[in-house]
Amino acid sequence: MTGSVEDADFLLSTRGAGRELGAWVVGVAFGRDGKGAAFGLGDGTLHLADPALPEAEWRRLEAHDGACLTLVPDFADGFLSGGDDGKLLRVLPDGGVSALADFGMMKWVEHIATHPSGLRAVAVGKAVHLLDKASAKLKALAHPSTVGGVAFDAKGKRIAAGHYNGVSLWFVNSREDKPRVLPWKGSHQLVAFSPDGTHVVSTMQENALHGWRLTDQQDMRMSGYPTKIKSFSFTGKGRWMATAGADCVVLWPFFAGGPMGKPPVELAGGDGVLCTQVACHPQHEVVAAGFQDGLVLMAEIGSGKIVPVAAPGRGAVSALAWNATGTHLAFGTETGFAGLVDLSRRG
Repeated sequence: MTGSVEDADFLLSTRGAGRELGAWVVGVAFGRDGKGAAFGLGDGTLHLADPALPEAEWRRLEAHDGACLTLVPDFADGFLSGGDDGKLLRVLPDGGVSALADFGMMKWVEHIATHPSGLRAVAVGKAVHLLDKASAKLKALAHPSTVGGVAFDAKGKRIAAGHYNGVSLWFVNSREDKPRVLPWKGSHQLVAFSPDGTHVVSTMQENALHGWRLTDQQDMRMSGYPTKIKSFSFTGKGRWMATAGADCVVLWPFFAGGPMGKPPVELAGGDGVLCTQVACHPQHEVVAAGFQDGLVLMAEIGSGKIVPVAAPGRGAVSALAWNATGTHLAFGTETGFAGLVDLSRRG
């Protein structure tokens, strides 16, 4: 792979730490205040680390009676975790855990979105429950089928929810809870707004993504992937959208009229190993990527320069995230390995 170095574990070993946690790493997140990193596992445990001291002891929490299904930063400090036990948990950086909601054992909490304003959106079955910063339920938004993903726009004024045959857009403060539906046949899952709020993109059950330009509801078809796309991410200013699902990082241009009629750019390819996770740096045009063989790397979009973060051999990368300032990167794998790297350190 172009730009690789002899020791692909150099950054992990000199500026971070790794742990064998014993179960599939479902999600990873950094607190918005920068004071914590958390890993959610398929055995229901959460593991907390200090980003400033990644090599220090990590705290293990017995959280869910079942599997953790999703983990996100809360609106201020701490994290929200959803599980197949039907519980929505708030986790503090010091390890305190409290249940914000219990939807029952038959209601999985699979998708959560938060906004710095204090809003939380929780997808359970066919409904998206909107909560305020005091955890009071504001409303429940009904959908025609199970919600496959949920996201706020940058201003926290709209919610997007993916479901069968389209994506529904809701205005948070609307007196009439009637969505604008963006139709497209098929099952829509992960969903996101572009940073400027002009586009909505969703992953499909098929090996494709679909998007809409909101000004005229122009459809955008992004297909040709060899496998299902489990991860996609916009760069900080929204010029590019990086996706997993191929044997490279696929980047779609969201400038100069793109992505309609514009070919994607490919980075970090050539080895025939599928990319499973991507996460764009919050400030620079750099994308972190995790692969089926466990390799984690960073790639600069403009130059194509590649810097390895962690070597292959620890299982497929299943979770990947930057902190808010882009100084720390965390990842986890299907075999239970978790890594935390402080890129602000000098090697």
